[in-house]
Amino acid sequence: MATQRAERGGARGPYAKSSAKRRAIVDAAHEVFSQRGYRAASLKNITDHAGISETSLFHYFGTKQDLLVAVLDHRDHLGIRARPDADGCVDLYTELRQQAEWNEDVPGVIQLYSVLVSEATTEDHPGRQYFADRFTELRQRYAREFALLQEQGRLRPGSDPDMLAASLVALWDGIQVQWLHDPASVDVPATLKSFLDLAILPDPPA
Repeated sequence: MATQRAERGGARGPYAKSSAKRRAIVDAAHEVFSQRGYRAASLKNITDHAGISETSLFHYFGTKQDLLVAVLDHRDHLGIRARPDADGCVDLYTELRQQAEWNEDVPGVIQLYSVLVSEATTEDHPGRQYFADRFTELRQRYAREFALLQEQGRLRPGSDPDMLAASLVALWDGIQVQWLHDPASVDVPATLKSFLDLAILPDPPA
């Protein structure tokens, strides 16, 4: 909210400067974590990238873990901007296509996600619970979408909404990694559409 007020001209003076400095630190940490990973990145890497002292960094973030949480929250905030409709009034094909196309405009966000999601499989990683919760939420959300299609008679016979949801999450993460390595040859939206075409029956003729 502070950032929004600053953008609208509502915040002035020290408060606006403090908000801008905090955002600059998060942006710098986002880039450093994307390039080096959480464990390999040092606070000095981040302060050098942000052009600040470690004392200044600790004024805003008490620990490296606090900074990681702020970066993950920022990543989620960016992702919300990509959702096509807040009220959910959009079909699954459109939702995935629009999100995938938006992701292609922010490769740094996807790179950060791909690096951290692998690192966070270790027991002591500070992002472990974040990703566990994220995967649970995604599987549940997509399972509801597939279950609704099943009720409408549009899911292929024998399909399991929960299995389809888990497969969709796995496919999306995997194809994004391939896209990061070879963006010219990998079409993420088309790959996701191909998966949905296998699972979902076409609309019956009018």
